[in-house]
Amino acid sequence: MTTPSLPAMPPMPALPSSGFRLSKEHLVVAVPVAVVAGVGGFLVSHYLSGRSCKKGQVNTSVSKDSPKVVHSFDMEDIGTKAVYCRCWKSKKFPYCDGAHAKHNDETGDNVGPLIIKKKDA
Repeated sequence: MTTPSLPAMPPMPALPSSGFRLSKEHLVVAVPVAVVAGVGGFLVSHYLSGRSCKKGQVNTSVSKDSPKVVHSFDMEDIGTKAVYCRCWKSKKFPYCDGAHAKHNDETGDNVGPLIIKKKDA
């Protein structure tokens, strides 16, 4: 019994070479350099982001001597409309002075004021 033979495959065409070859010696140098650069970049970014603000704090200046900042208003005292700060950057805190616009530009945030209005009767 004879086994059928497979047809001969045509030769593969030669692929154009880019001229770029990476030898073992190049890898021995390139890999540690890439690792050191990556770790160094991470450490620098971590250091710089840690300097910009204390972790977890949004209030950086309002009533820091108080254990908790609380403001209470009677609805009758508000009038027809009141605009309150939610970014903690206002110089007139707890009222909004528009400081959130600069904060949003600097940080990419989108915070705005709390606006309370009385309904028209």
